[in-house]
Amino acid sequence: MTCEVSWFAALCDDDYEQLGVVDPALLSSWEHCGAIVTEAEALGFDNVLLPSGYALGIDAVTFAGGVAARTDRIRLLVAMRCGELWVPQLARQIATLDRMSGGRLTVNVISSEMPGEALDGPARYRRTSETMAALRALLDGSPVHADGEFVRLDLEPPRITTVSGRCPPLYFGGLSEEAREVAAEHADVYLMWPDTLDRIAEVIADLTARAARHGRRLRFGYRVHVVVRPTEAEARAAAERIVAALDDATGAAIRARSLDSASTGVRRQAELRGAAADDGFVEEHLWTGIGRGRSGCGAAIVGDPDQVVAKLEAYRALGIEAFILSGYPHRDECRRVGEWVLPHLDHGPLPATPA
Repeated sequence: MTCEVSWFAALCDDDYEQLGVVDPALLSSWEHCGAIVTEAEALGFDNVLLPSGYALGIDAVTFAGGVAARTDRIRLLVAMRCGELWVPQLARQIATLDRMSGGRLTVNVISSEMPGEALDGPARYRRTSETMAALRALLDGSPVHADGEFVRLDLEPPRITTVSGRCPPLYFGGLSEEAREVAAEHADVYLMWPDTLDRIAEVIADLTARAARHGRRLRFGYRVHVVVRPTEAEARAAAERIVAALDDATGAAIRARSLDSASTGVRRQAELRGAAADDGFVEEHLWTGIGRGRSGCGAAIVGDPDQVVAKLEAYRALGIEAFILSGYPHRDECRRVGEWVLPHLDHGPLPATPA
């Protein structure tokens, strides 16, 4: 079984030599993020995550349209936020981007609040559920007759379609009860942040059962940082250097900038850090120190190339079929992972998942 291996384009001002030390050359820009994507494609990565943030970085959708013309093979995993656009317009936007990229678009559905919005978790996920259902119908070429809490439509599908004529794969994550139910009913790929092998197995089992109750099958993805060096000692030293300039106050301020800083998933990342040993490792080769200076994905696989490959293969054995990897600085770590790790993985673009 092949796995999809993606890189991270750092559109959200999340690129550093050392966390908390701003380097103007690493701030998100068309030039810098475009170079990351070009590097990832040249090295053979299958997909690249284009993250979304309101207060940080550059716009993912606009960037995707531009970078589609600069790439030939790599897929584009574009983050799009529920509630940001009228759903029919979002469908046309996705179809247009897919056409521009020659059918290479995949979509990361985000369920966070918008700036200035006060919407509790259950309501946000009701909006997400309604959005994903309508979006899939429109992109599959079906009319939508919806009278929901957030989506009210009586509309034929747009004339423009994706290359395949179907909705692109929808990637989606979240640990809360409401998020799990949305994923089970509407997602193609359920994304997880770093966790212990035992906990990952539990989540996969739970979501597999939930999806089956809807007559569906989910695929599973894993978002994690990587610090790979020729030896384990060098990798550990590099990991420590990433956070060496970070104090607690700066780290807390960085984490608080995210719109999802109080989510169930973010709390779980904090729990992992609390459960880790003094050196930050919560289990073999899984280091939580990187989460001191960023919200969301808060752990890294740390080791030599063989150890990193073995850790990824351990996740694959649990049922993970898609990896979204990143590292600091993103272009440099992309090159290391692409040269030392990627050739040892049986990988390729994730096939469409039957709903």
